[in-house]
Amino acid sequence: MIGRSLALTAGRDRVALDHFLVAGRIFERSEARRVAWSFPLAPPAGRGDHRRGSDQSTNEEGAQPLSSALVAVHGSIVGVLVCALGDLLLDVIVLTDGAVESDSEGSAQTRAGAGGQSANVAVWSVALGADARFVGKRAADAAGEIVSAELSVRGVDVVGPVVEGQNGIVVSLVDGDGRRTMLTDRGVAPELHAEELEMGWFRGCDVLHLSGYSLFHNPIAEAAAKAAGGVQAIGGRISVDLSSATGIRAVRDAFLSRLELLQPDIVFGNESELAALGTDPPARSVVVKRGAAGFTVDGRDVPAAPAEVVDSTGAGDALAAGFLIGGAELAAQAAGRCVAKLGAMP
Repeated sequence: MIGRSLALTAGRDRVALDHFLVAGRIFERSEARRVAWSFPLAPPAGRGDHRRGSDQSTNEEGAQPLSSALVAVHGSIVGVLVCALGDLLLDVIVLTDGAVESDSEGSAQTRAGAGGQSANVAVWSVALGADARFVGKRAADAAGEIVSAELSVRGVDVVGPVVEGQNGIVVSLVDGDGRRTMLTDRGVAPELHAEELEMGWFRGCDVLHLSGYSLFHNPIAEAAAKAAGGVQAIGGRISVDLSSATGIRAVRDAFLSRLELLQPDIVFGNESELAALGTDPPARSVVVKRGAAGFTVDGRDVPAAPAEVVDSTGAGDALAAGFLIGGAELAAQAAGRCVAKLGAMP
């Protein structure tokens, strides 16, 4: 716990608390499910394959503890629904053949397609055998249409307001060692308002994954709080990726207050992000991402899967999806698959 009282949070963050509580009460009245989940989410016994629409409710399902629920990459996690709220961006990845300098020329490999942290987690969840729904604001421009269509083709249920304006674009410059530099224009995504959410989008959600970018600023932070309140009220779990050390340092106190409000079940972050936080996250479990060294789960080191690194873009998102639905082994394998190819998507 962080030792801050949310009752003292002023201004618009107080509105986020109200949204969180109201969403919980709405779902408590409309949903009968009360399940004590634990991560990772395991395949329910005896279920047939299905894909739930946003207007369908879910039945009670079981889960296994971290130590026993290790699912093979090609297995099917039937009946688990991962919802991811955040940005759906056009990802432009440029793999250079050397240093990029002013007034120079060179060759490159490129990839353009859907991206954004939450969108990546949703797509990887489907690729690993679960169901997934992305929730976010997109623009009605060409970039927005391209990325929405790609997520749908990849099996993700895409919901959220579509508005006039510019969809977000992120440019990732990757060097020959697979290291990346990211330049991001989030477009309309941060302007998602709590009032624009339909709570039916979260019905049947087993875990809601939030990117740290969705908690840095309002109004999207209020939308994240409302979504989390609804999901927790029906027994679902909350996971948060810290996302950006720079972003955390810029709004540290507000970010900590929002984490305290959410009380996530699990937090993902690398060492620099956790250092920027300056305190232990208010979460039941913490996964520390260490790149080529693998990751640490509540003090237990997990080695990275063997892989020839081409591009590290999205590896942490693949790891998060794998961990949420299948545990440490699946997380390591998913991250290994991701770094071995250009781009963040499977």
